[in-house]
Amino acid sequence: MAVIKEAATKKTKRPELDEGGMGYLQSLPRRVVTVYLPLLVFVIVLLFPFYWMTITAVKPNLEMTDYANFNPFWVVHPTLEHIRYLLFDTSYPGWLLNTIIISTAATFLSLLAAVFAAYAIERLRFSGARQVGLAVFLAYLVPPSILFIPLSVMVFNLGLYDTPFALILTYPTFLVPFCTWLLMGYFRSIPFELEECALIDGASRWQILTKIVLPLSVPGLISAGIFAFTLSWNEFIYALTFIQSSENKTVPVGVLTELVRSDVYEWGALMAGALIGSLPVVVLYSFFVEHYVSSMTGAVKE
Repeated sequence: MAVIKEAATKKTKRPELDEGGMGYLQSLPRRVVTVYLPLLVFVIVLLFPFYWMTITAVKPNLEMTDYANFNPFWVVHPTLEHIRYLLFDTSYPGWLLNTIIISTAATFLSLLAAVFAAYAIERLRFSGARQVGLAVFLAYLVPPSILFIPLSVMVFNLGLYDTPFALILTYPTFLVPFCTWLLMGYFRSIPFELEECALIDGASRWQILTKIVLPLSVPGLISAGIFAFTLSWNEFIYALTFIQSSENKTVPVGVLTELVRSDVYEWGALMAGALIGSLPVVVLYSFFVEHYVSSMTGAVKE
């Protein structure tokens, strides 16, 4: 037995096997070319927009236009005037509050509907379930630029125009198909034996859903909720069409329509609004990143 172990150890130490795996990364030049350099490019491309928004938000108007005397990629005399103007001289705090309320409510309603739809399609095994799942996915592919025309008629007829409910009740039209499609894949990874054992013990479908499936699906629910919240937060067409008054606008619409006057662009306030508006989503991702990653890799195994 000792001879066999020694032979196996020597066999795994052969250089040709290391070269076939990750052994080619042992040398520094190869690591630089294959790992560090692509990672550096990725980080720069990813973070540069946030850097540009930050320096523009604290840059005086003179430095934005006088490139002959000031470097466009740096701030010489930082100022908080643009942020002060955004928070105290515009309706931006109200836009931010409206966006949070609308996105949270729409996400909750969409997840509630998507859980029942995904569970019925994946776990009840009725005839035509695959076709229904495909139809749900195709419904997500319908662009909002087509849906907002019939939805606007319904919003006007129901008297919801220029109210937060116009967005809370229309956002699920694209959130429910997306969340359902995402949860279908996660519910599919949960072993059917768990439900069969629960049915044998006398559990109802409601008890199986609330006490077995949902607790095992927490990473998937969080992932779907993050995506739904992000889509609601960044939505523009419905918010532009169904909201008119300044106090009811969301951040994407308010920043564009209130801070751009004819051909005058208030770049400092615009960048400050974009930067502050992106922080809630960044915080949401940072708190639930572990659950998000586990749902993408599949957390339930047989």
